Amino acid sequence: MSNPLIKATGLTKRFGDFVAVDGIDFEVEQGETFGFLGPNGAGKTSTMRMISAVSPITEGSLSVLGLDPAKEGPRLRSRLGIVPQENNLDDELTVRDNLYMYGRYFDIAKSELNERIAELVEFVQLTEKIDAKVDALSGGMKRRVTIARGLINDPDLYILDEPTTGLDPQARHALWDRLYRLKQRGITLIITTHYMDEAEQLCDRLVVMDKGKIVAEGSPRQLIEIHTPRDVVELRFPIGVLETIGGQIRELSDRTEILADRALVYTDDPDRTVAIVHAYGLEPETVLERRSSLEDVFLRLTGRTLVD
Repeated sequence: MSNPLIKATGLTKRFGDFVAVDGIDFEVEQGETFGFLGPNGAGKTSTMRMISAVSPITEGSLSVLGLDPAKEGPRLRSRLGIVPQENNLDDELTVRDNLYMYGRYFDIAKSELNERIAELVEFVQLTEKIDAKVDALSGGMKRRVTIARGLINDPDLYILDEPTTGLDPQARHALWDRLYRLKQRGITLIITTHYMDEAEQLCDRLVVMDKGKIVAEGSPRQLIEIHTPRDVVELRFPIGVLETIGGQIRELSDRTEILADRALVYTDDPDRTVAIVHAYGLEPETVLERRSSLEDVFLRLTGRTLVD
């Protein structure tokens, strides 16, 4: 890439003997939406904190907006928009006052700040709630206020850490719409997320992290094409049945997953796979044929075991 907005080489973060980020390399181009995916403890948030110049790097090099976060932290932070995992708004203040107070940290003139607040609450569709106390808002509305707050300083880089965690589907889709509009404006976005559909919807490119390392990189479509066959056949059986027929299921494809109540068979010919299932005399309760997804890639690369 030429003149990337962010460039990391051998980026490492240690906390004592624990290696949170283990020598990763990546670049982010201006105007793209770049995602960091990974299970809990993968190193996503530690990476975001180094990019945001709030946590020093241990080893390697990192350039953000052409600046060294270690030497030019205050200057860099003034050009960033941050949406943390928690909303951390002042519930006793109104939407307007939350945005105004935050904007004053950037020494924005009062007249200009009031104009920006009006524009931003319209952008996040909260104009009618501008004088409502934050405590009275729904979770989705609070998240939209946090989205607006992160844009108050007209940032060159917008960083969102798990932007839709805890929201219902309607609120999530409403936020996706707002983020997509930012993307259309050419704003560079960096997103960490647990939601694979969110990454597929928003990200131009992404990396998958596991145990502090980058284990895959590319566009969502590229990752699906590289790391998994085109289709998946899901065969659901009563609990306990797969313990006796697992061997036959594994013969169906080079890649299969046997779970408690269903088997996943990854294949480029789902019709043939289903025909073989019936030829074996197997009787699944349900058969579902679907396209492989980013979630299939994610689980293949990081596993199904929960991380404490």
